Amino acid sequence: MSRIGKLPVKIPKGVQVAVNGQQVEIKGGKGVLSREVHDGLAIEVTSDEIKLQPNVENESIKALWGLNRVLLHNMIVGVSEGYKRELEIVGVGYKAEMKGRDVNLIVGHSSPVLYHPRDGITITVENQVKISVEGIDKEKVGQTAAEIRRVRPPEPYKGKGIRYAGEALRRKAGKTAGK
Repeated sequence: MSRIGKLPVKIPKGVQVAVNGQQVEIKGGKGVLSREVHDGLAIEVTSDEIKLQPNVENESIKALWGLNRVLLHNMIVGVSEGYKRELEIVGVGYKAEMKGRDVNLIVGHSSPVLYHPRDGITITVENQVKISVEGIDKEKVGQTAAEIRRVRPPEPYKGKGIRYAGEALRRKAGKTAGK
């Protein structure tokens, strides 16, 4: 038995769930998300919760049971509350600027890097050093934040670069002065 999979997914007020075969569509105040649930799982929707049950007993279906339950929960949280990931830019002269929908990153490369976000993702820049990535799809928000961080990941000696807000860096000691 999957300990995660057998937990029901609560449906908050203002969120509607529609099931068409194995396709689940969730509508909320922030938007609409849809996903196909694995064929080995049965979907049962009541007025206030979603339950998943495996049709077949084998190890791969048990693993997918918990995964699909978490994906449905993430969709419900996304359409009702949304997801947000924050990044910080550290370094002298490093900054970010908005150019329309795109983000212009000036982080020590020979030329600025222009990042174009995916559909459904909103990026805002505060004080030129704080970047917020928001959206209803948790996977897209996380992937967008990772792609922005990849432009200049934090280096271990001075900590310069783009990092997640609150990320703990392991710092290395520099060269010693004398022998």
